[in-house]
Amino acid sequence: MGKIIAIANQKGGVGKTTTAVNLAASLAATKRQVLLIDLDPQGNATMGSGIDKYDVHATCYELLVEEKPFEDVVCKDTSGIYHLIAANTDVTAAEIKLMEFFAREQRLKNALAPIRANYDYIIIDCPPSLNMLTVNAMTAADSVLVPMQCEYYALEGLTALMDTISQLQAVVNGDLAIEGILRTMYDPRNRLANDVSEQLKRHFGDKVYRTVIPRNVRLAEAPSFGAPVMYYDKSSTGAKAYLALAGEMLRKKEPVKHAS
Repeated sequence: MGKIIAIANQKGGVGKTTTAVNLAASLAATKRQVLLIDLDPQGNATMGSGIDKYDVHATCYELLVEEKPFEDVVCKDTSGIYHLIAANTDVTAAEIKLMEFFAREQRLKNALAPIRANYDYIIIDCPPSLNMLTVNAMTAADSVLVPMQCEYYALEGLTALMDTISQLQAVVNGDLAIEGILRTMYDPRNRLANDVSEQLKRHFGDKVYRTVIPRNVRLAEAPSFGAPVMYYDKSSTGAKAYLALAGEMLRKKEPVKHAS
């Protein structure tokens, strides 16, 4: 049974989509079967996977609203190593249309049920707001991965997100867990970043990934070339960081078995 991870933060500009695309690529590089779902109408995860969001045959709109079969909406990223359900501005209309349906928060969960076992990981890139699309993601997900910058305002945003997750646990998904907190755009020379990082570790313990994602030019450039950073520059610190994150996630889910 595949694990479904929603990547979410109500604060924009924290590396959410960068994490979705590069984590999907890194997990796929370890020979896991991976599906990336772009639920953000901006379609940045779609473009970052090398797919033209203005020229896709179907998006999440067709999956959620028109209930088209999964095989009719899925495609592959340009590297061909993971599957993608794309998004573009059509997905904005999906949020409005969803309000007309009974059990509207269950639409994504129900759509993924028949194919979930085909994947090891299903990664969902959520919009940077709490709307019906995000609620669908949280209802379908087993856990939430939270990317955040180590700055003062990010801590306030994290508190608000944790409150939101608690509310969703109470109402739509009692099994929803915190997958982990990922420190992004990290600069160890910055005293505030180090202070906030220590606060996170004190409060959340082992839920804070040991892997940190550094500020990295190659990581910032890769989306404009329509590729995960590991295919744009595999030797960059950004590529190595996301591969390390994938390894850390796999070790948590699939602990190494020692011979007795």
